[in-house]
Amino acid sequence: MSSGVDIRPAIALELDAARSWLADAGLPVADLTADHMQNFLVAEAHGVPIGMIGLERFADVGLLRSLVVDASSRSAGTGALLVAALEARASELGVTELWLLTTDADRYFSRLAYEVIDRSDAADSIQNTKEFLSLCPGDAVLMRKQL
Repeated sequence: MSSGVDIRPAIALELDAARSWLADAGLPVADLTADHMQNFLVAEAHGVPIGMIGLERFADVGLLRSLVVDASSRSAGTGALLVAALEARASELGVTELWLLTTDADRYFSRLAYEVIDRSDAADSIQNTKEFLSLCPGDAVLMRKQL
């Protein structure tokens, strides 16, 4: 990529690092397993991980989870690169809409064309996730983007 940031698939061996990084950012990790890592992407600059994002897939519906960017790399577009890469990957897998829950990044995701959706209107597959049911607080903002 022209920004000097490369996006690559995460590997299962990065699970502990992912848990640590996400927990430090206040993101849910209780249900994160090595199997989830196959749907995570990592942003690297000069071979050093600087960001991560995950996808949980339910047929044609996806849950965007755990976007995190190192503090030293924020405001440089790394998050947007990760989101775009995840959206492209999700589309390749047949996902037609992405959902997310956030307590503090709704303005950020609005700039990336995600819309706020009433929690009662969530897709059934999203309502049945651990994030929706228990890991994210009940006042977390639910957002969706059609791909």
